[in-house]
Amino acid sequence: MFETKVFFGALSLDLKWNEVAFTKFTYLGDIQISRDGKFIAYTLTKADINKDKYLSTVVIHQLSSGSKKYIDNASMPRISPDGREVLVTRPDETTKKTEILLYEVETLSNTKIAEVDMLSDVIWSPDGSRILLVTPERRKDEHVILEDRTPAWFDTKGFLDGEKTLYKIIDPASKEVVDEFSVEFFTLPYFKPAVWHGKKIVYTVPNKDNPYKKFDIFMYEEGEKPEKILSNTALRAVDSNGQEILMLGKPKKELLSEHDFPYVWRDGEVTPVWENMKYNVIDGRITSDGDVYFTTLEEGTVPLYLRKNGEQPKKIVDGKLHVNAFSISEGGKVALLIESDTELAEVYILDNGKLSKLTNYNGPILQKLGIKKYEHFTYKSLDLELDGWFIRPGGDGKHPVIVFVHGGPKGMYGYFFKYEFQLFAHRGYYIVFVNPRGSNGYSEEFALKVINRTGLEDFQDIVNGVKKFLEIAEDADSERVGITGISYGGYMTNWALTQSKMFKAGISENGISYWLTSYAYSDIGLWFDKEIVGDNPLRNENYSKLSPLFYADNVSAPLLIIHSLEDYRCPLDQSLMFYHILKDLGKEVYLAVFRKGPHGHSIKGSPKHRAKRYKLMMEFFDRRLKEDKEFNLGSILKELKKI
Repeated sequence: MFETKVFFGALSLDLKWNEVAFTKFTYLGDIQISRDGKFIAYTLTKADINKDKYLSTVVIHQLSSGSKKYIDNASMPRISPDGREVLVTRPDETTKKTEILLYEVETLSNTKIAEVDMLSDVIWSPDGSRILLVTPERRKDEHVILEDRTPAWFDTKGFLDGEKTLYKIIDPASKEVVDEFSVEFFTLPYFKPAVWHGKKIVYTVPNKDNPYKKFDIFMYEEGEKPEKILSNTALRAVDSNGQEILMLGKPKKELLSEHDFPYVWRDGEVTPVWENMKYNVIDGRITSDGDVYFTTLEEGTVPLYLRKNGEQPKKIVDGKLHVNAFSISEGGKVALLIESDTELAEVYILDNGKLSKLTNYNGPILQKLGIKKYEHFTYKSLDLELDGWFIRPGGDGKHPVIVFVHGGPKGMYGYFFKYEFQLFAHRGYYIVFVNPRGSNGYSEEFALKVINRTGLEDFQDIVNGVKKFLEIAEDADSERVGITGISYGGYMTNWALTQSKMFKAGISENGISYWLTSYAYSDIGLWFDKEIVGDNPLRNENYSKLSPLFYADNVSAPLLIIHSLEDYRCPLDQSLMFYHILKDLGKEVYLAVFRKGPHGHSIKGSPKHRAKRYKLMMEFFDRRLKEDKEFNLGSILKELKKI
């Protein structure tokens, strides 16, 4: 039976698509299933616009009866191997620390296991006798930060301040730390810091020469010295069944932009799960029987595969959807979070080959708001056949168009829910988005086509996609086409307005304008920029040739530049330089700097931050593409202060 109640509040009768409609949605994450497959746990998160914060609740959901128990102000559930207990984390508003609490599933009685300044992960050992805490640790001098490593800062973390990673092994019965060890490098947020391998711990350590494609993998047993099991590899450990370790990546990589594939390590030997794979793998699990489950990015979709021992991998969840996360019981029952173009992530259960939807938290809200489906098209661009999508606004007359460009360049558009798409489509705009060369979801060769050439053929792919769309949608107004994007999408917006007259307005967010300072200033610039733009940045002409800054005098369309001050991936200098030069040249340009928020501020910013961003975007495109009016900062500021 579907869950139909609206969590954290009643359904507003005047609900409509606007800058605060996102606060009505319920966001699901941290999906876990018990080892016996009898219950699941997950996190519900809501945005509270009045308190300007996010409220999270852990749900313990019995699958047979449908009954639920709730743990308020908690997240990151971790079910014990015997299914009797669940670990959760909770922020302590007074101490600004993170508490790790142990709850009994049956009674919800609880005890505090630990309290830490920062937490990367908490992991049960397979037999439930130990809990591993992975915590960052910094020097914390009151007056000075000293560094002799690169990068000196990292997005979402700020200055690293000599950060190292501390692994604490805790006895849950006594709540005592029985062992600990540390690694002299910070925990990268995009892969698992450790997995249990029987009674041993396997952890991946980034190599200082290139922390994004070179790793050393160690195995640690309580009280013993760590053993290095793989050296200078591009693999990282993601799961274990006690005999085999599932790894993602490649034994070696020449380029960061190469795909990741699943491999199994056993007794020192590494073997591929699937020979000659095409698509990039993003997550994986291995069962006690050696079955491997994994998700891929695949032409706008994210399906789930299963490789049973000795068999060819097969898709077991497929369609116009994204499998965002999954968890597997010992009996092969799978709990999944699945979203699509018309549905935010909800819980699904795959049991004996049958996929069923378990929750429907957002269904009533989406029904009230109305939802618009994506329409797919293909087109020829130079030497390639490419994928594109658009959303029809409905209504009579000619409609303005907004072109969205994904991040990356190795990002991917496809069948996932994007708030901005629905927001603007319901305001009367056609929405167009494509996967140009360099995008994820296709062959590795396709992804590498932008190396040292970003802004060239990939930009032509976007332009050609818009041209094809305009042939399809006769009621789209080719004289009122805007463009926007974040990160690489922000770069491409800057680039588009310097290279083409097709676009009549642009919103560039956290984008790149000058590759040389990005290389020197970004947290990943020393590695990523040198790959995408080219080696020898001080002498390589690509660092100016491919930078929008040097073509600023070509800009004729109005531009709104949005940047978050705490973005260390594409730092503020990129937008500030472009803004100052455009102003000096007499161009119509506006700058909005959010005081907080990392590179992904569009999702990770506070509720009011996000609402004000949506409002800014709506006001700018409405005035410059719909009404042909001045974008007046004074009146806009009054509107923002109302939020």
